[in-house]
Amino acid sequence: MKVEKAFELTGHGNPIFALELSQKPGILFSAGNDKGLVEWSLPQQAFIKVMFPVAASVYAIHCPEGYPLMFAGMRNGQVLVFDFIQQKIVATLRQHVKPIFDIKSVKQKNELLVASEDGVVSVWSLNSLDLLHTIHVSADTVRAISLSPDNNQAAFACRDNTIRIYQLSDYTHLYTLTDHNMAVFALQYSPDGKHLLTGGRDAQIKVWDAKQGNLIQSIPAHMFAVNHILFHPSQPYFASASMDKSIKIWGADDFKLYKIISREKGLPGHMLSVNKLAWNGDQLLSTGDDKRIIAWNVDFS
Repeated sequence: MKVEKAFELTGHGNPIFALELSQKPGILFSAGNDKGLVEWSLPQQAFIKVMFPVAASVYAIHCPEGYPLMFAGMRNGQVLVFDFIQQKIVATLRQHVKPIFDIKSVKQKNELLVASEDGVVSVWSLNSLDLLHTIHVSADTVRAISLSPDNNQAAFACRDNTIRIYQLSDYTHLYTLTDHNMAVFALQYSPDGKHLLTGGRDAQIKVWDAKQGNLIQSIPAHMFAVNHILFHPSQPYFASASMDKSIKIWGADDFKLYKIISREKGLPGHMLSVNKLAWNGDQLLSTGDDKRIIAWNVDFS
């Protein structure tokens, strides 16, 4: 496997926490501790504009497939709703008073899931933007959401060291996974639905059987916290981002380490914590506390 730096996007003045590809090809959004949410052109490798100002840090951005909307989850607990057709913020979702850490949409139900530091996941209608349900997942923070490919389950990563699995049809609790010994920050179901990968402050990546909930493997993946785990959409690999300033690429079938992207390994990587990843084809985008977005060309041959 070969990895080389393609380009770098700079302009943010503070750490970046959120990175999301638009529904429109070639467009990337980013936000963090700055005063606005930024739009970038990947083909032009250039800044386009500040989409809108924000009153608080942005920790999550979500662009649901099939909707001309973007949702920005903020530190103050609000979720801003931007309409691409009207080119303006059309609503603010006000349910939480503590930071929003992740936002995902359930396509077949036309619903939006919002995870907060208050331990609650709120469920909203994507059509009316009305609040439908609140799920009291944990007594502590819910940091991340992942939906199984068959749309049967939702997994929530919690600061109380657990992963809680819910039935998507009616949001009933199915079971709780408990092998991390520190807060869980990241998780994702594999594209084939067989596995659930989780990572957190304990620097471990845990591989779970997604159907049975059994622990398959524990990987001492990083030196410090695992901030994000992201499967490639079509290749049998996944990437992990860490507070230890590195990105690692692993086999999705054998869970072996294939590449380390870091300055220690001779690549011009991040100088501080890597917070978020995005796959744009075979190009891996990364961002973090050093205020930069870096694009990496990955050759899997």
